[in-house]
Amino acid sequence: MARFEILDGWTAQAYKFALDPTPSQVRAFRSHAGGARKAHNTMLAAVKAVMNQRQAERTYGIADDELTPALGWSLAGLRKQWNVRKHEVAPWWDENSKEAYNSGLDALARGLDAWSKSRKGKRAGKTIGFPRFKTAKSRRSVRFTTGTIRVETDRHHVTLPRLGRIKTFESTRKLARRIEAGTARILSATVSEDSAGRWHVAFQVLVHRAVEVPGHIGAGEPVVGVDVGVKADALIVVAAPDGRELDRVPAPKSLTAAQARLRALQRRAARQRGPYDVATETKQKPSKRWIKQQRRIGRTHAHAAAVRRDVLHKATTELAQRHQVIAVETLNASGMRSAGGARKKGLNLALADAALAQIRRMLSYKTRWYGSVLVEADRSFPSSKTCSGCGRRKPNLTLADRTYVCEHCGLTIDRDRNAAINLARLGDTHRTGDTGTGTGSSPAATDSGGDGRGATQESATTRVVNAAGDEASTRHDNIVGQTGTVSSEGEAA
Repeated sequence: MARFEILDGWTAQAYKFALDPTPSQVRAFRSHAGGARKAHNTMLAAVKAVMNQRQAERTYGIADDELTPALGWSLAGLRKQWNVRKHEVAPWWDENSKEAYNSGLDALARGLDAWSKSRKGKRAGKTIGFPRFKTAKSRRSVRFTTGTIRVETDRHHVTLPRLGRIKTFESTRKLARRIEAGTARILSATVSEDSAGRWHVAFQVLVHRAVEVPGHIGAGEPVVGVDVGVKADALIVVAAPDGRELDRVPAPKSLTAAQARLRALQRRAARQRGPYDVATETKQKPSKRWIKQQRRIGRTHAHAAAVRRDVLHKATTELAQRHQVIAVETLNASGMRSAGGARKKGLNLALADAALAQIRRMLSYKTRWYGSVLVEADRSFPSSKTCSGCGRRKPNLTLADRTYVCEHCGLTIDRDRNAAINLARLGDTHRTGDTGTGTGSSPAATDSGGDGRGATQESATTRVVNAAGDEASTRHDNIVGQTGTVSSEGEAA
């Protein structure tokens, strides 16, 4: 897909605000989101029809050059075909902004591109399936890239194309100040609905953000290691290379705390008239009380997510501001929850409640903001299995073993603290380049290179994150220079 480059010293950042729309504006939001879904489903059906036709023709022995012409999968090609069909399939299309239909087509183009690359082995990660049709239960959202996209000067309203002036629950001053100072430029705005039924607007903004080290940075240890876990008392454990534990952030367990309320709400919803009749196995119109109950369930989930997000933001911001080098492990969070079935249900719930992958993602952009360095250990780096005292490895360590007992040197230490120390020593090798500083207290403290100063590694691959990266979005040919990255959480998020 098209990518745009960002000037050196600038970065793409998101600012998200909760909206306070009127009932008529909510209807307009839903109409635009429905238009995006209609465009997506219409063109997906057309793409599948052409693919099936070409496949059938091949079985008849028809030559490739005589097959039914393929339908272009690019955004421009899909938009051209939509404009031909929209008068027939959506005669009401002029009631919404053209950006609504462009949002659905853009999502389809990206999905087809990802499926094609994954099928050809050009895309890393899990296999991407063929795009599916969106239903009324799909997340409602629409993106605007052209037209009047403005943050009003009163800092309590935003203006969007065809939707007009919309009030916000919170002040937009953090973004408004940058725009007034000329250090920010809005690229796009996305309106979306969360599980609680509340609408938000997220501005993708090009921000001139020079790396300024806060006055209090360095107040903590220069190099730290961060180990993450799912235990109630050890969501984040921070340690120094010399073995001192600096901080331990408890897990909020917000989803676990909400389980009793969710059970009561869902049992009540099960006794009400839902969208499906079990007796006749047919769809039906749900009752108003069932719809109201689903909103309560959505608000409960949204509150749990907000509590979790607040704890993670505060912890990662403090880490990025106080320390110069932060070493973290690279976890395959989705893979950790991909199997196990009922016997692993409790662990999967704990992993989902902790949101371990969010910690590294937040640190990846906050370290760029505050001038610190993030060192990401390779997935095979044995931070938990390696003794922080002698450097020997304990291969038979299980998740049930919360205390690390070394069979060689006799060291007995908390498992999470031991892992954080090994990560800190790995990060210490990147503090001054490729050599360690030798400030640790273990016998292998002066070892250099990517081995984490004595911590044996299955793979010495580490990645030091800087301000370079890629951003897939609408192309802007007038922005050239160093490639930047987008943080999905903004200052006002």
